[in-house]
Amino acid sequence: MSMATSNAAYPLKFNIISKCGTTAARTAKMQLPHATVDTPVFMPVGTKGSLKALTTDELSKLGCRIMLGNTYHLGCRPGPEILSSSGGLHGYMHWPHALLTDSGGFQMVSLSKLCNIDEGGVTFTSPYDGTELRLTPEESIRIQNGIGADIMMQLDDVVHSSTTGPRVKEAMERSIRWLDRCLAANARPTQQCLFPIVQGGLDSDLRIQSLDALASRDVAGFAIGGLSGGEAKSTFWRIVKLCTERLPAGKPRYLMGVGLPLDLVVCVALGVDMFDCVLPTRTARFGVALVPEGQLQLKKRQFETDLRPIDDRCSCPCCTGGYSRAYLATLLKEDGVTLGCSLLTAHNVAYMLNLMSEMRQSLVDGKFSEFVRHFFRLQYPNPTDYPEWAVEALKSVGVSLLSGEDVKKSSCNVDGSGDVEVK
Repeated sequence: MSMATSNAAYPLKFNIISKCGTTAARTAKMQLPHATVDTPVFMPVGTKGSLKALTTDELSKLGCRIMLGNTYHLGCRPGPEILSSSGGLHGYMHWPHALLTDSGGFQMVSLSKLCNIDEGGVTFTSPYDGTELRLTPEESIRIQNGIGADIMMQLDDVVHSSTTGPRVKEAMERSIRWLDRCLAANARPTQQCLFPIVQGGLDSDLRIQSLDALASRDVAGFAIGGLSGGEAKSTFWRIVKLCTERLPAGKPRYLMGVGLPLDLVVCVALGVDMFDCVLPTRTARFGVALVPEGQLQLKKRQFETDLRPIDDRCSCPCCTGGYSRAYLATLLKEDGVTLGCSLLTAHNVAYMLNLMSEMRQSLVDGKFSEFVRHFFRLQYPNPTDYPEWAVEALKSVGVSLLSGEDVKKSSCNVDGSGDVEVK
């Protein structure tokens, strides 16, 4: 049964179609100004206004209806003025569907040696020409308004997940103050919605403070940030679950920077609706193909005489176009690397989009738990190889991978030490 669950004043409507009877997974239709997006959804990353090795027409034909751009990089090149005069990033890159823009906050981690942070904002030294770029909450929103993204991210004070001590609390509290400045600066609130970003590092008490503060703001959806930085998976999933359990049920939940297929399946079960990652494009450039059984390293010698497609179950242009593993292995090793990367990128993006489509269909059919078990059997033929963290995470929402029987959901609580633990 469809349930309209978001404020009509937002340029976003989130209509929940079906919920899993066992886990926290759900499927919905997210209506945005430029597209209706089915969730859970994986969003390919076009950092600088392009998805490397694919045209926007090719990406559209794969079924993609939302992708990412990056405020910091687009603010440097080509700049907000050119973007605005082009009709925003949609017109500039010839993309008719939905866009989401990161605010530039992540660059405080990825370009940490090139930036200085204070209460007003962050000052970057451009990696392009050495000039300074001052990014404040107001400037980040001004650039994003020029980009014209359907969903904008607040500028947040981001610290690496390995960071501990007072700096984590400082960044979390500053992110809340910056959120209010971002909301006030949005010049197009009826055309572009703004998501706040939950911060607090790996400290559950700080996460709860952030969650409570953000949930009190009038926003269309929420992002979970500060993860996927190499932290222990046993901590990662507990923080994700803590966030999804406390965020409003009727609004989309976006887990930033997470894209490993295993992570997607587990985090959908934990209640996440949106994901992004460079994984499918970056791995393609290294000659790696994503398949239901895991990954194929196509540069290995064993594939040089393999005339099969990457995956005969896949309907992407590479797999249906007669391009064999042997052909791709040759392209990737020799002077046809550009064509090889293009074909492999199309396949990897198609794999990710299809994975999400299969999860959505399993939710509609009431068979999500069965889908999860089937996914694990393909990825890990020997159950003893199942990652312990994934087994624990799924058990916490009622799915037992090892017995094949659903179990009662456990609750994710916080003990006196400030660590998240499942009981």
